[in-house]
Amino acid sequence: MRTIQLRRYTLVDGEYDAFVAWFDQWMPSVRPAAGFAIDFAYGLPETNEFVWAVSAEGDRDAFLALEEAYMVSDARAEAFDGVPQRVAVYNVAFVDEFPVTVA
Repeated sequence: MRTIQLRRYTLVDGEYDAFVAWFDQWMPSVRPAAGFAIDFAYGLPETNEFVWAVSAEGDRDAFLALEEAYMVSDARAEAFDGVPQRVAVYNVAFVDEFPVTVA
């Protein structure tokens, strides 16, 4: 069983490129080291949005326990050190995965 969290951000005006560069530099190493997988990440520069999914083995409680440890980790603190607020609106929720059958 995997638990998936969909993370949809509206970025601060003018911060799209800086956010994407920061994400690319830090998240592919920091999140997996904390026990998460990054399932996908997409940017929508025209609307200043960034959408990504992160998942972990286990149920929501297991995910939340990993996230709690991640939030106070030294690696996360390093990734965010000196970084200005680049996300204006966070929309974060757990989602259900549905297999798609292709005919």
